Amino acid sequence: MNKTQGDGGRGPGPMEVLREARTQLAELTGMTAESVSSFERTEDGWELEIEVLEVARVPDTMSLLASYQVSLDPEGVLTGYRRVHRYERGRAESRRPGGR
Repeated sequence: MNKTQGDGGRGPGPMEVLREARTQLAELTGMTAESVSSFERTEDGWELEIEVLEVARVPDTMSLLASYQVSLDPEGVLTGYRRVHRYERGRAESRRPGGR
């Protein structure tokens, strides 16, 4: 990760963390990280939810996407991830508590 201090010398800024989180998750899973739907700085680093293309289908509205909860340390290095929700791109579903 680029060592640019994005927030008063306390490590990378949000935009750098978002880019790096997407890149690291894609490298680990082999799947395309499409977007970041949430992120938060915590005492231990960063928590993000990243939307990932799991299975591409035709038409595209039938493709399977998933939300992954991703944890990063204060420097923006991915320390863990887990899938919390899976859905078809074209289907709007209400999410159950806990993101599942």
